[in-house]
Amino acid sequence: MTSSAHTVNAVAHFDVFGPETGRLHDFYAGVFGWEVDARGPGYALVHTPGDTPDGAIVEAERGGLTIGIVVADIDAAVAAAVKRGGSVVMPPTDNGWVVKAQVADPAGNRLSLIAA
Repeated sequence: MTSSAHTVNAVAHFDVFGPETGRLHDFYAGVFGWEVDARGPGYALVHTPGDTPDGAIVEAERGGLTIGIVVADIDAAVAAAVKRGGSVVMPPTDNGWVVKAQVADPAGNRLSLIAA
């Protein structure tokens, strides 16, 4: 995923988490017709139609869903999240594809912040 192709402050990516990723692949491909591209144990890219965000299916003990939002200044966005009652789950990290961080909102919902 390349964040430069996305609008700042817009949803640009999603991650679906859960056990038995093969069942998740089948569900999203079968229900919505999404293209699921397995990239290794426990990880697959998901391509959705049109100009909608793509995502990933990631192996995890429990189910979950995280949206990714492109931000102009990742450090400022993390600081703003904390100032407004959120918490840092993962500080800004370069994963080789993008620089991203993860925060939780005041209710505990996780958001991935992706540097523009």
